[in-house]
Amino acid sequence: MIIDCHNHPDWYGYNIERYLDNMKQYNIDKTWLLSWECPDDEYSPTYKKQVPDASLPDGPISFRRCVRYAEQYPDKFILGYAPDPRRPDAIDKLDHAIRLYGVRVYGEIKLRMMYDNPDAIRLFRFCGEKGLPVTVHIDYEFATGSTYPRPNWWYGGGIDAFERAVKACPDTYFLGHAPGFWAHISGDDQYDKVAYPTGKVQPGGKVGEMLRKYPNLYCDISAGSGARAFSRDPEFAREFILEFQDRILYGRDYFDNVHQEVLGSLHLPDDVLAKIYSGNALKLVPLS
Repeated sequence: MIIDCHNHPDWYGYNIERYLDNMKQYNIDKTWLLSWECPDDEYSPTYKKQVPDASLPDGPISFRRCVRYAEQYPDKFILGYAPDPRRPDAIDKLDHAIRLYGVRVYGEIKLRMMYDNPDAIRLFRFCGEKGLPVTVHIDYEFATGSTYPRPNWWYGGGIDAFERAVKACPDTYFLGHAPGFWAHISGDDQYDKVAYPTGKVQPGGKVGEMLRKYPNLYCDISAGSGARAFSRDPEFAREFILEFQDRILYGRDYFDNVHQEVLGSLHLPDDVLAKIYSGNALKLVPLS
């Protein structure tokens, strides 16, 4: 079985028919279908040609679309939903969605806020009580050369704020994701200088340290950040995966096959691949 632990509905031109064809093409059995709820002025306008709900209050990728997919193909999609923790009704909205629609994942949270914000901590702890893993997107700020609508596009407040959240919520499972997380696979100082560091991985990476320290932390390898973190130093990547084989989940965040190609190039044992492709996801979100 292959489970894509990170993808979104109706973006980059993939409607439900193209989506299902794409899953079939790459032998993906199930997908965690995640919303992205973010104020319109907190994400780059360049997204607006690719996302379905730009400028809408529940956009840029609404939970409504996730529900529509899951209602039509309940055997293919596992629902994720991440209302903005800064809203006073966030926990109530999530609780309602769990009871009414069967939401199983809190994700994706991708917001211009510190992830150890007290409101976020309160919501993350609620997720722990309900058994929902939390998928977080982290980006550092890099100059864009403009001032408006924002000078940069940062999310989460960096690895330190994320670590404080993981520590404060020991009963909640977190999945680290995106450039600001995976850059810390290495102990070098590139993480706040370039989105996708290159070169051999250096000792002392924060990701490895946190995985050893916090049993509630997992890794989501989706998007270019996860694929590049492994392909920049294949020898290190293989050792990293073998050490943390019980806490790495396959995901795409897009519709290509680069992650299967990278994993296939590392000559990993079949039992390790089985954990990454579905076993670890099933551990966090068992099939009902």
